[in-house]
Amino acid sequence: MTDTILPGRAPQRLTPALVIKWLARGEVALALGVVAVIVLLILPVPAFLLDALLAISLASSILILMTSLFIKKPLDFTSFPTVLLVTTLFRLALNVASTRLILAHGHEGVHGAGQVIEAFGRLMTGGNFTIGIIVFAILVIVNFIVITKGSGRIAEVAARFTLDSLPGKQMAIDADLSAGLIDQDESRRRRKELEQESTFFGSMDGASKFVRGDAIAGLIIVAINIIGGILIGTFQHGMPLGDAAATYTFMTIGDGLVTQIPALIISIAAGFLVSNAGVEGSTDQALVTQLAMNPISLGMVSAASGVIALIPGMPIIPFVLLSIGAAMLAWKRSAGSRLEDVLGVEDTIAPPQDVEEPISQTLAIDEIKIELGYGLLPLINDLEGRRLTDQIKALRKTLAAEYGFVMPPVRILDNMRLASQGYLIRIKELEAGAGEVRLGSLMAMDPRGGQVELPGEHMREPAFGLPATWIEDGLREEATFRGYTVVDPSTVLTTHLTEILKDNMPDLLSYAEVQKLLRELPNEQKKLVDDIIPSVVSVTTIQRVLQALLRERVSIRDLPSILEGLSEAAPHSASLTNLVEQVRTRLSRQLCFAHRGDDGALPIITLSPDWETSFAESLVGNGEDRQLSMAPSRLQEFIRAVGDAFERAAQVGDSPVLLTSPGIRPYVRSLIERFRGQTPVMSQNEVHPRARLKTVGVI
Repeated sequence: MTDTILPGRAPQRLTPALVIKWLARGEVALALGVVAVIVLLILPVPAFLLDALLAISLASSILILMTSLFIKKPLDFTSFPTVLLVTTLFRLALNVASTRLILAHGHEGVHGAGQVIEAFGRLMTGGNFTIGIIVFAILVIVNFIVITKGSGRIAEVAARFTLDSLPGKQMAIDADLSAGLIDQDESRRRRKELEQESTFFGSMDGASKFVRGDAIAGLIIVAINIIGGILIGTFQHGMPLGDAAATYTFMTIGDGLVTQIPALIISIAAGFLVSNAGVEGSTDQALVTQLAMNPISLGMVSAASGVIALIPGMPIIPFVLLSIGAAMLAWKRSAGSRLEDVLGVEDTIAPPQDVEEPISQTLAIDEIKIELGYGLLPLINDLEGRRLTDQIKALRKTLAAEYGFVMPPVRILDNMRLASQGYLIRIKELEAGAGEVRLGSLMAMDPRGGQVELPGEHMREPAFGLPATWIEDGLREEATFRGYTVVDPSTVLTTHLTEILKDNMPDLLSYAEVQKLLRELPNEQKKLVDDIIPSVVSVTTIQRVLQALLRERVSIRDLPSILEGLSEAAPHSASLTNLVEQVRTRLSRQLCFAHRGDDGALPIITLSPDWETSFAESLVGNGEDRQLSMAPSRLQEFIRAVGDAFERAAQVGDSPVLLTSPGIRPYVRSLIERFRGQTPVMSQNEVHPRARLKTVGVI
């Protein structure tokens, strides 16, 4: 015995038990089997071993046929193309081995090629090799022209339609995932099944050619055996021409049948497999369910069989038995249907369209929906890995981390009424934004706001309305060299969706979402929730405060601090404005950090004392009913002053906030949001003591 060193293991002594253990491994056994088949093509095989191998070929073909009959769906037998290749190669190797035996030992008699070939020859010829030739020819014609050609055509059409429907199925999976109907694991399982389906039918389209080639090879081998055998027997062994023709034809027919019958069985299995693509359950269940469940059809069969039995010259007994059997089965099915109607049992095979959908389903609306034109469907499954659904999932995670609550799932649908490369974004079924992108092109934008000086289609970027140009992919490097911003179509759509979601966050924060946020607070914060809800503040009030913060794009991720601010202010005031201002004061550190510049300082534009006084004197009413009442000319002057100040700051690269006194901040903000919605307005109470300020302008 010798020592065997395996990688990463201690040396092992090579023993018979170890060899058997290796041979028991599937991959080793398969490798040895393929090598053995190749050896059959080269080395001669004794007759007794050929008998055993032919028996294995016949038994394996029956096993493959039974497996194809009893599987629930084709994907349960995904290894069939590989099995088909191995069995075809195995039969060809047996053909070569049997040909060698026939030509080498045919002069010894019909038993020279083994008992299996002799038995099949006697069974099929019945002492007349002409009959055997005819039967063999019929089997080859049935296999080659009918079964193989039909199953090959089915596999070809199935492969084409499977690949054509792949984008739509992929979009359906991604849409269900985005809508929250399935989880990541189910989505991954469906994707894998879809991949297996496309690969399987594509492989079946090619594997069917193996069977066709096997049938052609069988015909050629038969011709070679007969002609070569007659020549060898006559000229080399001195046999009479008639005896040589009878002997070699006999063995050739036996050899052809013993190899073509397994080929025919496997061809039938392939036909069952590809034709079972649209059938639920095993073949027997499908046949019983679809053929023997309709009493009217069975009744017509019974009547037709009875009429045929009365035709003069027809055998009465078989047709009468068929008529009686079909009538009894029809009566049984009809009685069963009546019993189900009486007992109120739902028919399991009733078409789903007979079940009326609850009218309440029509009331459900999608919070966020994207409708795509037909030309944008490839965005769902971008071959370069930039799938729109993946970007939307990343967007939801980013917004959750930035603003503190998870956006509702995004549903993606196709809309044939849109332009081919157009899209439409809806919030609560209402149109919130629309645009067009160009697949295969890139959008280039000048960060300075100018027009891109490259050849292409000039247009406006849909999210911010900036000048942009759709350029060819080959101009990417030149656009980057010129300092332009270059993005792909899916990023353009996602950016537009991002801005729309930020603008509509208050509407998306529903009462149910607020309750969910409160339930998901850490355990140590649950006591605070129990103390203030509902004795101090209601969930509805919390929702309105959170919506007011989101309207100014203030993150609500620090929900405990917001609740603490409400617990302090709510006992003293029921005004929503006062509650929001108190909460913003609590969030001063967060506000200053969110608006700080690149140098770490908070850039601010302040109001002059004149404007502070003007706003304070323009407030009318008392307490919670105070409103801003300022002359229109004065408002226009303020709007122009704000625009000029922020434009000057933008020219030097600053993004400042407008700083006001606490008493007028809500009213200044309500005025500014009408013409500069993204401009942050902070009060002096919201400036954290440790924040470093940088004044960049005064209004």
